[in-house]
Amino acid sequence: MAKKTENKIKVTLVKSTISALPQHRKIVAALGLKKLNSSKIHNANEAILGMINKISYLVKVENV
Repeated sequence: MAKKTENKIKVTLVKSTISALPQHRKIVAALGLKKLNSSKIHNANEAILGMINKISYLVKVENV
């Protein structure tokens, strides 16, 4: 059986969550981002991309 490879993306928090909505703060925490300029690498699946779409004003996304 062939393995399905997913694209990887690097998500970096570039704006503070102080002025963000409480739901958006929870999304940032769920992505594993804690401090400014912290980064995490995630699989580019529909759930992660939906979360990033909601908080696009707080993060920077790069393909890995």
